[in-house]
Amino acid sequence: MRPHMVLFGDSITQQSFADGGWGASLSNRYCRKADVLLRGYSGYNTRWALFLLPHVFPPEGSKQPSVVTVFFGANDAALLGRSSERQHVPLTEYKSNLHQIITHLKNCSHSMLVVLITPPPIDENGRMQYARATCGKNVVELPERTNEFAGTYAKSCLEVASESGVPAIDLWSRMQETPGWQETYLSDGLHLTPNGNAFVFEEVLKVLNARGWNVSEIPDDFPDYSIIDTSDPQKAFNGRK
Repeated sequence: MRPHMVLFGDSITQQSFADGGWGASLSNRYCRKADVLLRGYSGYNTRWALFLLPHVFPPEGSKQPSVVTVFFGANDAALLGRSSERQHVPLTEYKSNLHQIITHLKNCSHSMLVVLITPPPIDENGRMQYARATCGKNVVELPERTNEFAGTYAKSCLEVASESGVPAIDLWSRMQETPGWQETYLSDGLHLTPNGNAFVFEEVLKVLNARGWNVSEIPDDFPDYSIIDTSDPQKAFNGRK
């Protein structure tokens, strides 16, 4: 059986299988090599993600994923006193929750590659424009997230990765290295544009390639049609399970 990867996260993960999404691109890249499964939950923070763990990753599962990306923090970093405060998770709890997620995954399989992804940067002006477009006159005067506050969660995510010995992608910092990142990578100040999805895909691919998941080194699940002997097709499938 071919190995499988699970993309675990919030709406940025849930949307990753849309046209041009980073998850869809991963699935295409690993076609016939590994299955890429989507487990994205719009609006979720790490507190609520803990309740998903025994259902999405049952410890007694017969086949555990080989790779799991963990992409939470954008909702945890929602500000208290603003329109999305019900999603807010304090920074210390966010770190603790990430540790618990990693521990659960490693208990499922010690060989599992867990990759943490920090929340992306926030374009506060883009968030306000989006709010005005969707809520009109009812829009609040202040954005529900700020880039500075999201940055503290990104830093904590990196700290957890270092403490746990797992790789991490510093999306918050890396995206801001591009001039005009706000419009280039973010569609509404938070979620990804096609260019943003391509950026995440390339960053995830770098981590996977560096840890034994280079596509060129992974065999296809079944032989290419070109090597099947038309007079004796069975030979190409001998030894396959």
